[in-house]
Amino acid sequence: MKAIKDIPRPPRSMQKLLSPEFVAKAGSTELSELVMGEPLIAAKVLSTVNAPLYGLQKPVTSIGQAVTFLGMNTVRSLCLQYMLAEAFKPKLAETQRWLDAIWRASAIASELCVRLGKTLNLPDQGSLSTQVVLSFVGQLTTASLIPAGGVEKWLKCDRLLRAHTEQELLGLNASEIGSLLMKSWDLPESLIDEVRGVGRQLVTPFMVTDRARAPRFALAYLCARLGERFALGELDSLEGYDPALDIAADTHHLRASLAHPVLARLDQALAAPDLQAALDEMLGRSTAAA
Repeated sequence: MKAIKDIPRPPRSMQKLLSPEFVAKAGSTELSELVMGEPLIAAKVLSTVNAPLYGLQKPVTSIGQAVTFLGMNTVRSLCLQYMLAEAFKPKLAETQRWLDAIWRASAIASELCVRLGKTLNLPDQGSLSTQVVLSFVGQLTTASLIPAGGVEKWLKCDRLLRAHTEQELLGLNASEIGSLLMKSWDLPESLIDEVRGVGRQLVTPFMVTDRARAPRFALAYLCARLGERFALGELDSLEGYDPALDIAADTHHLRASLAHPVLARLDQALAAPDLQAALDEMLGRSTAAA
């Protein structure tokens, strides 16, 4: 707690954005009003929405228009990412470089989760993509606390080795550090519990995971991990990727969780051409030439 006390709070509006009532009931008008109260964040969101990734036929000039074209889940996730960015502004350029990689990973992971959640018809897709974004809070915090010279080595480890490194250096792993920080920000305890569940997929056997929440935790963890691999250049395509055959140490428990019947169509969803096209755009690879 002493180590994280100097990390500033995000804008107060983030608490409202993440409140259960807002997530459940807010429409495009309410979201627009909330975000327009943070002009800098609104400008960043609109700039991102108008980027080539989303392929809009004409520029959008308001959050309400962005919601109309892209949906609440995507726009809410973008808002959340930029609100969180206000809390993580390191002094060292080297640390910023790796924080940028984590931000990129969170953006890719969120987009994957929005698209896969919709294809698999999972409930509460908006809250699921929110949990994916928040699952990176611990990674961002840890990157801010590790001495600059060690950040690259730490980030390029698999998540299991990373967790050991985090505990040796800081006393807790990144997932638990993120939970502490979110508590200090007074975020809803139920939301923090869900985000913690995503991070604990690293070490939690499927047999002891809440069966009702297991598919959500598994998909969120998979998207977060894939987001990191794409952002770090360890993966450049989902073509031929089968999570059941991904035998890395940090997917040991995940592989069992992915066998849940709710995720039976995950392989087909991952192989969808429109998903790969979206990834190409996010990674700056235009598909026009192809």
